[in-house]
Amino acid sequence: MSQSRFKFKEVDVKYSRIGIVGASYNPDMADRLLESTCDSLYQRGIAEENLDVVRVPGSFEVPVVASKMAHSEDFHAVIALGVVVAGDTSHHELIGQTTAKALLDISILTSTPVINGILVVNSEEQARIRIAGEQARGPEFAEAALHMANLKRNWENA
Repeated sequence: MSQSRFKFKEVDVKYSRIGIVGASYNPDMADRLLESTCDSLYQRGIAEENLDVVRVPGSFEVPVVASKMAHSEDFHAVIALGVVVAGDTSHHELIGQTTAKALLDISILTSTPVINGILVVNSEEQARIRIAGEQARGPEFAEAALHMANLKRNWENA
């Protein structure tokens, strides 16, 4: 994962509706990632009524709900969140690859931006750095969703 930071421009978020589907597996980490993402959206001006959050058991289940959200046309963007930490097998790689492909397919099929916020890391320390440390990704996932939601709203109004 890149350590670089993208500098986002300000966008109008007043009418953007964002859906978040968050995995519950690795609850301490997953909850903190969800919290930082939501906090970032609120700080940027998303109204509470324009943010819907659904929790699922694990990252493998995230694309199912992301698909429902995207197909509903109720959202300008969807953020998919999860934390997958490597164990003794390559299962984490399977989860990371299959969910990334599924989320991309959903986004293309529905024309609703789906932000892949499923962190796939080699250790809990890497997860900590990407959730609450110097490389915190929650705010970046929020910013990407707001920019893509703005684009989608512009497409719909054109």
